[in-house]
Amino acid sequence: MQSLTHVTGVAIPMIEDDLNTDQMAPLQLAKGLKPDYADLLFKRRRQNPDGSLIADYVLNQPQFTAPSILVAGSNFGCGSSRESAVWCLYAVGIRCVIARSIADIFRENCLQNGVLPIELDDAAMDGLQQRVLAADGAAHFSVDLEAQTIDGPGGEAIGFDVRASDKLRLIEGLDEIGLTMKHASEIRAWEAQTLADTPWLQQARDKRA
Repeated sequence: MQSLTHVTGVAIPMIEDDLNTDQMAPLQLAKGLKPDYADLLFKRRRQNPDGSLIADYVLNQPQFTAPSILVAGSNFGCGSSRESAVWCLYAVGIRCVIARSIADIFRENCLQNGVLPIELDDAAMDGLQQRVLAADGAAHFSVDLEAQTIDGPGGEAIGFDVRASDKLRLIEGLDEIGLTMKHASEIRAWEAQTLADTPWLQQARDKRA
């Protein structure tokens, strides 16, 4: 997983509530075993049934074709647990999602794939949404994970909270397996001690032991 410390780029306003994972990643429309996740992102909203683009949809507007930050409403990422919703966001360059609230499973999928999920209270979110809409893709916003701030045109920096464990995972680029392997020496020591203390419990010894 690629580490993340800063995200700077265009912030795309998708200020709706309850945007769900099926809307983000409509896998029923995927062609082939290796989908084009960038093409799938909000495909039903971006394209007409004949495949032509809907010109006024935000992702099809020229200034938002390569976003880095997505600004949403409440309950973003609700619906099914499909991890491909995050893969679709990542495929177009989005490394940070900022919303009033984010569905729990989607939030965890973000952390597993190097995307920073941020929840802001209503006052902070109201101000950020206004600034993003006013910028209209013409100026960049920046998210500093180390300093825990969001900065950009039209106002002061906005602070945000993030759990220390989530911050570590993103900065070091670790999924759950990577986090576990940080304790590999302790795991090997425990296994060796357990083998010595209770050998009758071991059905098959690790050939590497």
